[in-house]
Amino acid sequence: MNIENLHLFRRRFIPDELTPLQDDIVLKYEDNLLITSWKTLNPRPDFATGISAYFIDKGWKVSKFLDCEGNVKYWYCDIIDCIIDEENNTFTYEDLLFDVVVYPNGNVKVLDCDEAAEACEKGLITEAQLLKGLRSMNELLNNVYHGRFDRLQSVIENAV
Repeated sequence: MNIENLHLFRRRFIPDELTPLQDDIVLKYEDNLLITSWKTLNPRPDFATGISAYFIDKGWKVSKFLDCEGNVKYWYCDIIDCIIDEENNTFTYEDLLFDVVVYPNGNVKVLDCDEAAEACEKGLITEAQLLKGLRSMNELLNNVYHGRFDRLQSVIENAV
């Protein structure tokens, strides 16, 4: 893949949308890892910018959210599936709805499990996607709970 002309997209199921991430800057792309820096698509008072690492083979997008002054607000982890189209030089990540937030004080919050169930019930995602998402989230949480989340954070810290 040519990272110079790589087209990035985010696919959401709720709401149903495909969003081009044309302002994201690709910092690194190798094997099963893509790292980008970005600014919020819609201005927000709680954060302004961030860096994301897509662990493609794991189904995780780990993002470091920063405020206007560059302080870490929290680490936001999306459970994802990736579609790589080398012919069209596109990278699309599908948000499988499960999210995990890790705060600087170590607190952890799991979000949107109800949305994932609803999306499966309505046929917006398949049962296979739901199960893949659950397994990916479980593995991510095991990393967090067993003191290995810093390894994921260091991938982002070493990219800048």
